[in-house]
Amino acid sequence: MHPTARRKTATSPRRLRVAIVAETFVPAINGVTNSVRRVAHYLVGEGHEVLVVAPSPGPEVVDGVRVKRVRSVEFARYGDLHIGLPSRSVGRIIEDFKPDVVHCAAPLVLGVAGLRAARRLGVPAVAVYQTDIAGFAKRHGLSFASGSLWRWLRWAHSQADLTLAPSTASVWDLRQHGVSRVARWMRGVDTAAFNPRHRDEELRSSLVRPGEVLIGYVGRLAREKQLELLGPLLALEGVRLVIVGDGPHRARLEDRLRGATFAGLQTGSDLSRYVASLDIFVHTGVDETFCQALQEALAAGVPVVAPAAGGPMDLVHHGVNGFLWSPTSSTALVGAVDELVRSPLQRGRMAAAARSTVAHRTWSNVNEELVGHYRSVMSGLAFAYAQLPQ
Repeated sequence: MHPTARRKTATSPRRLRVAIVAETFVPAINGVTNSVRRVAHYLVGEGHEVLVVAPSPGPEVVDGVRVKRVRSVEFARYGDLHIGLPSRSVGRIIEDFKPDVVHCAAPLVLGVAGLRAARRLGVPAVAVYQTDIAGFAKRHGLSFASGSLWRWLRWAHSQADLTLAPSTASVWDLRQHGVSRVARWMRGVDTAAFNPRHRDEELRSSLVRPGEVLIGYVGRLAREKQLELLGPLLALEGVRLVIVGDGPHRARLEDRLRGATFAGLQTGSDLSRYVASLDIFVHTGVDETFCQALQEALAAGVPVVAPAAGGPMDLVHHGVNGFLWSPTSSTALVGAVDELVRSPLQRGRMAAAARSTVAHRTWSNVNEELVGHYRSVMSGLAFAYAQLPQ
């Protein structure tokens, strides 16, 4: 029997050996990559030993964490996204590392290989659900594949001791599709990087005229985000629309949303300034399992308008820090934004309340919770825990 096959008890040493199998990682910029980096950084800072298994190409050390690269193929529609091939090398890497627990981030192909290797070796495994693949397929005209994708996801997550989903809606979605061992684990937010103090009047003056309201979207420019829905906002009086981000849909959006400012990909302090300088943050995608950009806007003290679907329903307190709009209504999005544009007092009240609704979810806090989930699968308590109301 492999040395790590012995289940640990509640008296296990504090320090763990964690193998993270990432479906996508640096140099790709996306929610999965960001989450894995935050988790790895926290674990190393707490004295745990971490190894990341990720698709090639890319650096072999990221943020001081070792990365083992495996062969991959480029995903045709996303030039910066590579899909790792599920070769036997994944199992060998995990076996050689001798982890206490295997963490598979958004398992679809490479992550499934990691889950199977963990099961074969008798190592406890946690699967982190991050992407609504079935919803993604529908937005790309592949509705016929939705059933098959859910069957694949159900089988894949059955290989894990515990699946962690980022929102109440995604927990319920997984359970409805036959994934039984599920608990909610929300994402953290960098409250220093996303903070009202980064509001930049000089930046705002380059985007709006005095007295105008600055509406913005921050995120990937892809079909599933449904950014064409922002079009009617351009007709509202006294507003300016800025779109921050990049992606395969950018050229089409620039043609469809003439009058909007496209700021391109922003990172670091520039991203912090753009987010904090908005008056209203608007999100249009209805397939978000969490919506990290929404949480970052709230941390920056910006009222939000988001669909009443998926992850945003855990983040938006309707009428307190923003508005939820119904995806079934053709006028709800515009109506919600227009109400905030017309009411500076309400907008100011929501801005004042926004940060406090998410500030407690620091990455340190949520990653401490994650380690608790690791220990639950190591002790064999994960199944019972996952049945508790979230």
